Amino acid sequence: MHENMNKLDGMDIEMFVISKDSPEELRTLQNKLEKTFGHTLSFISDPKLELIEKMGMKKNGVAYRGYSMIDKEGYIIFSTKNDHWGEQIEITVEKIKEEYNKLK
Repeated sequence: MHENMNKLDGMDIEMFVISKDSPEELRTLQNKLEKTFGHTLSFISDPKLELIEKMGMKKNGVAYRGYSMIDKEGYIIFSTKNDHWGEQIEITVEKIKEEYNKLK
């Protein structure tokens, strides 16, 4: 995603990575990404999978890979489980933009 963040330019959104990993683990990853790409997304540690579950992205104590959109009030706009969303970045961006435009 980091190499494709510009594909969502012009949208009034904030992007986050949500993970079960600890804040320390995420800080290490975030530092590596910052070093590699010169920028990074913000990370949210969700060790109890509470937000992940709210987004419908939890099964048997594990988080699915995918992407979601949450509005400013915390309501889930949509959630997509997809292990290959990064490989299918054009489809991913198209879906995000489609859902975003529905909010206008």
